Amino acid sequence: MKQISNYIRPVLNSYAILFFSQNRVLAVLLLLVSFMNPSAGLTGLLCTCAAIALVRLMGYHRDSIQTGLYSFNSLLLGIGFGTFYSFNSAFWLWLFAACLLTITLTVVLTAWLGKYGLPVLSLPFISAFWLVLVASNGYPGMGLMQKESYLLVELNTGPQTTAIINFIKEIDQVCFGRYPDLFFRAVSSIFFQNSVIAGILMSIGLFIHSRIGFSLLVLGFVVACVFNAITGTYPEGISHYHLGANFMMVSFAMGGFFLIPSGRSYLWAIVSVPVTFMLVNALSRFLGVHNLPIFSLPFCLLTIALLYFFILRINPGKLQLTPIQHYSPEVNLYQFLNGRERLKDLQYLRLNLPFIGAWTVSQGYEGGITHKNEWGQALDFVIKDEDGNTYKSTGTRPEHFYCFNKPVLACADGVIEDVVDHIEDNEIGQVNTEKNWGNTVVIRHAGGLFSKVSHLKQHSVKVRVGEQIKQGDLLGLCGNSGRSHEPHLHFQAQLTPYIGSKTLAYPFAYFVSGTEWKQQLHSFETPVEGMEISPVDMNAQLKQAFSWQPGYAAKLTADNGRTETVEVFTDAYNQLYLYSKESGATLYFVNNGTCFYFTAFYGDESSLLYQFYLAAYKVVFSADSGITATDIYPLQTKKFQPGIWLHDVIAAFYQFIRRTYSSSSSYQHQQLTIHAKGYTQILNRKKETMSADINIAEGALRSFNINLNGTKTAVTWQTEHLF
Repeated sequence: MKQISNYIRPVLNSYAILFFSQNRVLAVLLLLVSFMNPSAGLTGLLCTCAAIALVRLMGYHRDSIQTGLYSFNSLLLGIGFGTFYSFNSAFWLWLFAACLLTITLTVVLTAWLGKYGLPVLSLPFISAFWLVLVASNGYPGMGLMQKESYLLVELNTGPQTTAIINFIKEIDQVCFGRYPDLFFRAVSSIFFQNSVIAGILMSIGLFIHSRIGFSLLVLGFVVACVFNAITGTYPEGISHYHLGANFMMVSFAMGGFFLIPSGRSYLWAIVSVPVTFMLVNALSRFLGVHNLPIFSLPFCLLTIALLYFFILRINPGKLQLTPIQHYSPEVNLYQFLNGRERLKDLQYLRLNLPFIGAWTVSQGYEGGITHKNEWGQALDFVIKDEDGNTYKSTGTRPEHFYCFNKPVLACADGVIEDVVDHIEDNEIGQVNTEKNWGNTVVIRHAGGLFSKVSHLKQHSVKVRVGEQIKQGDLLGLCGNSGRSHEPHLHFQAQLTPYIGSKTLAYPFAYFVSGTEWKQQLHSFETPVEGMEISPVDMNAQLKQAFSWQPGYAAKLTADNGRTETVEVFTDAYNQLYLYSKESGATLYFVNNGTCFYFTAFYGDESSLLYQFYLAAYKVVFSADSGITATDIYPLQTKKFQPGIWLHDVIAAFYQFIRRTYSSSSSYQHQQLTIHAKGYTQILNRKKETMSADINIAEGALRSFNINLNGTKTAVTWQTEHLF
């Protein structure tokens, strides 16, 4: 049964991916629509199954097979064959040969274009079908009998016409209005149909799949019609096929699939339509000499060209390519917005504060004293007392200052690039302008990033050039050397290894600001002048509870008797995830040493693993009750929710729904408890939708209780004697 299910999935995805989707509702509707022309539907399905069977047998990439990437061109070929040619013995022989050629071209072109991050689109189908047309037109002995019908827009099935087909024809004769009729026929033509009812069914499936995608199809349709009315390019109107397969599809692809949906992507969707007009006209004349239809070649060429044009940018700006493809414009958008705000540790090397305890930023970026121009992105730190003073006693000697002699630590792993350790410390009020950086350590980190600490105490540096160091290793002591009139620590990031290098704006990974009674957690931010900051006070027991490695397993038992066994695995990209054996749900997570958080959930949202995903969405390894971790859930689009679907329509321009999360920890009676809450905010109205407590003892998870929209569930977490 599981093998049948695994085979059905790539078959359905082969249909859905024609519209950049993996939605099963859309796939089933497209499958049904294909059989409105029974011969085309049958040959399309047969070619799809044959392609999947062959690439599986040959051992190609499983994920590409499952998503339908290797088989959708064979589907198009089968539908085209069944639409364009009549059944006879030669039909099946040449269909087999053409299908084999299409599969070969698909695999080869997918690999070749994939090296450049480009899609294959329908190029294999177009190439293979052209060869069939040229061969059959030039050599009647091939035995193929071409139907007398408009090119690839066939509804009449001759002797196979049934009562159902006649019913469809009658509905097609109903007048829906000129432009609605034109729109639905254009949508149906993408599937080689010329039917209003087929277009309606496909439009329903497309709207269920993606409100953004459907809006882009409408946008492409409107722009094409307006442009044609202005220019008079086609006085009798644009053909259904070109309107659907070229103008509307290029709008969909560039506006909401390969680019993150936004006002800028919609603008490119509009701009692409006039360019498509030019390509359609030029290619039609060029290929018409050889009696070859252009099919969707303008769409393919323009989409690939624009995509590569965007890939070559050095600074992408606000027009962003889709980084991870979820085959849904909405999910792509929401995951991108979510990741942009919360997954910065995947974008930056994690730099930690170069000290312990609470220090104050005495001079921030673009400070008015010495942080100016190309050396403006630097930070100076001092230690202040409750009265705001940086020194005790008279403040006339370096030893009077609180930060003097305090340890200075490596902010991240690296290699010591340069060291200066011989410069004398200044008397208070004096500066050394000849050796203005004073005693300094420069560290080379991964990815060509360097960090520098300056004004260290003379002869206090503990490291040497070329030495490998770890984050938190002692570099030296805070001093008063160089251009420093009183003891302080200078820190900067830079792109070159020299002591006098220009500065680089770069955030610290995690730190806490404020006093003991009122603290705020900051992640991947730069502290500002006057801010008192300190490293996160880590709790070893809390950190141990979430230190999961591959092979870690746990049994979850709910108070209603439901059980799930979860285990940690790694994928091909070395990303860690929890897998539920009972529900099949998958939950990706990151533990960066300071906090634990989930990055993506796939699967059954009624599972216990999903409830844990909501409860432990982000946990900071601190038992300080004054520290609260905040985060944002991605919006869910799987279920029908009118409010979310309305939000989807305008999400590319404005988001008015947010799902937020917060958690904090408390410690009492030898037990740690993480208190979590989830909220849904619509405009200015905020409603609590989730509350949870996660209990930890002896460095291990023990249980969690969750109240989700009024439904309470208590779950025990067992890690011993599972098997």
